[in-house]
Amino acid sequence: MIFLPLLIIFFILPIVLALFAFWIWMLISATQNKGLTDGEKIAWVLVIVLVHVLGAIIYFFVGHPKRHTPLTS
Repeated sequence: MIFLPLLIIFFILPIVLALFAFWIWMLISATQNKGLTDGEKIAWVLVIVLVHVLGAIIYFFVGHPKRHTPLTS
């Protein structure tokens, strides 16, 4: 009977908080990424906001690495 609340407090809650922190980190990264054009930034922010954690994971592997390659004019 007491197992479920303990499971939620010590296992599920930290995972949820970590995923939320990751989502916020990817959202900030998408807005400050120097390797993306303004249109790409808007698109990535929309993907991250609308698809939430899955969008953040996709951005992490596809758009996030572009931060090391500044845009050339």
